[in-house]
Amino acid sequence: MTSDSTRRDFVGVTAVTTAALAMTALPHAASAQPVGAPKMEYAIKKLPFDPSKVKGLSEKILTSHYENNYSGAVKRLNAITAQLASLDVAAAPVFTVNGLKREELIAANSMIIHELYFDSLAGEGDPTGVLAEAIARDFGSLARWKAEFAATGKALGGGSGWVLLSYSPRDKRLINTWAADHTMTLAGGRPILALDMYEHAYQMDYGAKAAAYVDSFMQGIRWSNAATLYERFAKEA
Repeated sequence: MTSDSTRRDFVGVTAVTTAALAMTALPHAASAQPVGAPKMEYAIKKLPFDPSKVKGLSEKILTSHYENNYSGAVKRLNAITAQLASLDVAAAPVFTVNGLKREELIAANSMIIHELYFDSLAGEGDPTGVLAEAIARDFGSLARWKAEFAATGKALGGGSGWVLLSYSPRDKRLINTWAADHTMTLAGGRPILALDMYEHAYQMDYGAKAAAYVDSFMQGIRWSNAATLYERFAKEA
């Protein structure tokens, strides 16, 4: 995780505008997009335990992990969102937008997953109740889950990444997931809208004119579906 906390401090950033700014029915909506969008301000959460009393991990490493990796990610994300909010995304070079949005995702996922990691430490014993039943149902047994989770972590040894126990709303089951870095997805996110930018989605109609494909998509979004998904997910939160 050390490389993640140090390699991106230089990055400037793009525009996290609200969805409404991007979606208008006007053919030239992008050129009319205003500069200056709302931005989030993220707070660094306190450690949920006394770092001097965690079995198997020293106070030194826990404190360093918290202050450098996690806190650094939060600070980096705040810097990125501030720059995104003030950026004129319609005029910004595409490579700036691409790089900064990537860095935003990396910092956001680093923050989210680190918080989950710290919340996963300093426990005692095995799961009980509904969670224990779910693990037994979805993995066969607690022992089988432990073996798979540990093996996945060991497979990442010498490299970088995460192992997560996650609930899949689609499959309605628990799964162990592997991630090589912070760019896989927005941790905890449940998408309500997707734009496919692989060539198979546009080349037959637009050739190399990917921008024209994007413009067309932006004017033909089925918002009723996005609204239905949003309402469902919001109720579950």
